Amino acid sequence: MANSFVRYTGNNSTTAYAIPFSYRATADLTVTLAGVATTAYTLNAAGTTLTFNSAPAQDVAIEIRRKTSQTTRLTDYADGSVLTENDLDTDSTQAFFMGQEAIDDANDVIKPSNTNFQWDANNKRLINVANPTDNQDVATKHYLENTWLSSADKTTLNNVNSNISAINTVNSNISAINTANSNSTNINTVATNIGSVNTVATDITKVIAVANDLAEAVSEIETVADDLNETSSEIDVVAGSIANVNTVGGAIANVNTVAGANSNITTLAGINANITTVAGISANVTSVAGISSAVSAVNSNATNINAVNSNSSNINTVAGMSTAINTVNSNSTNINTVAGANTNITNVAGSIANVNSVASNLSGVNSFAERYRIASSAPSSNNDVGDLYFDTGANELKVYKSSGWAAAGSTVNGTANRFEYTATANQTTFSGSDNNSATMAYDAGFIDVYLNGVKLANADYTATSGTSVVLGTGASANDILMVVAYGTFQLANISINDLTNTPAALGTAGQALVVNAGATALEYANASSAEVYGFEKFFNPSTLVRTVTESGSKYYIDGLQQDTLTLHEGNTYIFNYPSGHPFKFSTTSDGTHGGGSEYTTGVTHNSSTQVTIVVASNAPTLYYYCSSHSAMGGQANTPTPTDNSVRVITTNQGVDNISASQYANFDDVQFAASGFTWSLNNGELIATI
Repeated sequence: MANSFVRYTGNNSTTAYAIPFSYRATADLTVTLAGVATTAYTLNAAGTTLTFNSAPAQDVAIEIRRKTSQTTRLTDYADGSVLTENDLDTDSTQAFFMGQEAIDDANDVIKPSNTNFQWDANNKRLINVANPTDNQDVATKHYLENTWLSSADKTTLNNVNSNISAINTVNSNISAINTANSNSTNINTVATNIGSVNTVATDITKVIAVANDLAEAVSEIETVADDLNETSSEIDVVAGSIANVNTVGGAIANVNTVAGANSNITTLAGINANITTVAGISANVTSVAGISSAVSAVNSNATNINAVNSNSSNINTVAGMSTAINTVNSNSTNINTVAGANTNITNVAGSIANVNSVASNLSGVNSFAERYRIASSAPSSNNDVGDLYFDTGANELKVYKSSGWAAAGSTVNGTANRFEYTATANQTTFSGSDNNSATMAYDAGFIDVYLNGVKLANADYTATSGTSVVLGTGASANDILMVVAYGTFQLANISINDLTNTPAALGTAGQALVVNAGATALEYANASSAEVYGFEKFFNPSTLVRTVTESGSKYYIDGLQQDTLTLHEGNTYIFNYPSGHPFKFSTTSDGTHGGGSEYTTGVTHNSSTQVTIVVASNAPTLYYYCSSHSAMGGQANTPTPTDNSVRVITTNQGVDNISASQYANFDDVQFAASGFTWSLNNGELIATI
């Protein structure tokens, strides 16, 4: 298993994936989907599980890889500095991780197998391969299917595949088929004369006897047949010459010899018709005798032949459907596709009522499809006022107005959302998950942007997408970008008389709405005296950022060596420092190196390179120091700040001692403004007559 990366395959549902390897910082992680880098994810507190904002698509390639810096050393050793475990661990961890990553890269390639020294692709496909040109070139699937095989070749192969069962049957009987083929001439002769063959088969015993006689050197059948075929038959002569017969009688011994063969003569006489038939087809009989082995083979396959004969009607029917069969064969791909989707077809059939319902309401379904769409960007065509689309990129519903697409509601849930990001060097675009794992989202035009506590003018940034802020000038490393996104809403225009616990009708002129004597409802009554306003000066706290560097084992604050700092009470100060020199505060010079302890009131260590202090009221004089190395810091004074702002107050602090009845008895008098002298005293505006 690799030590610096892990790969997964998306399934369109899973969002959380484990990170099985160690890494130094989240900035060292690179996440890609199908080879494209993404930051649309969050990490759990332990940093061992990565969760995508949305599930990666089916079969998309997911890679989570650690890439430790190979160009910048994480530890810079200085002469005379204290060598700490943290410095050594940071340096060795960087080298160790770089070694793991180099080994993983070396193993993640095609290389010879150690079993036979042949190239081993580790059970992976080779992609982007060119078409072959030489004899020993590798051929791709596309080349075989679209270049080497013609369209006709593929059609032929598909037909062969669809008839593979029949081809296997023929193959298993190839010996018998070859035998029949070698005797095709004789088989055709037998087929042509099948009537005669059947006759022979019926009297096969007699035929055998005839065949045996004909095989003798002197055949009685041939002798008799030859005599009877003569113009002047001896047998006829004998019959007509009884005298001669009598003479034969004188030779009775010979006659008796003939009588001894009487049974044979009788047999011949009994099959005279057959003998005549055989004699008439002697050529065919000779042919049959010449293919006796084939006849025997046909006879041994009589069962199959009879089966075929008994199915002659079905066979003729199939032969008459050859056109339909050819049509089915030419659509075998579609038929196989339908067969492969049998489960889906069954599911549709099981919900046929719903399908019919959709079909009967097709116009409404089509209307909904035209009104509501889902996309990652705004549709640019077929838009009507009132159309809706869900923006998968911004994860919000939008409506089409006469002015174009706009959010159907506020992106911000509530009055405002705040997002905080720590910048990298020259970073301009900020989006996605912030320092608190919140994902930026806002309504364009309702957003304030602050950089290191200073509000930016609209011209200093672009914020129109609803998901990102783009600075006009890149931020410095460790700058803090804060985004305040305001919720948008519209107040309903209702009558005050319709509110709960208010009178049903308006009061008279000059009256105001006040709480009744029982403190149970509101009522109209005469207004009391007006407030008189003044001004006061006050201190308005700020957030300031300081950059801390190290050189010669000394701290430099914004470029000044061991600068004496002024930290006003109430202000917030952010110090960005090198990780090898932890920046801390103490009430003792040189902190723990001088026998003191760390000062923690209002102090927050944001990371290994940043600390924030909110200076408390009456804070003591502080000293900043490096917790790893002595004599690096300096003094930080904490004076009470002078007032730097003016605000409006009421001269009587909101207290009103004039009752409604007293106010009602006053006469309205208009005073001239002349004769007044105005002055400021302690932030208060004084009018002297």
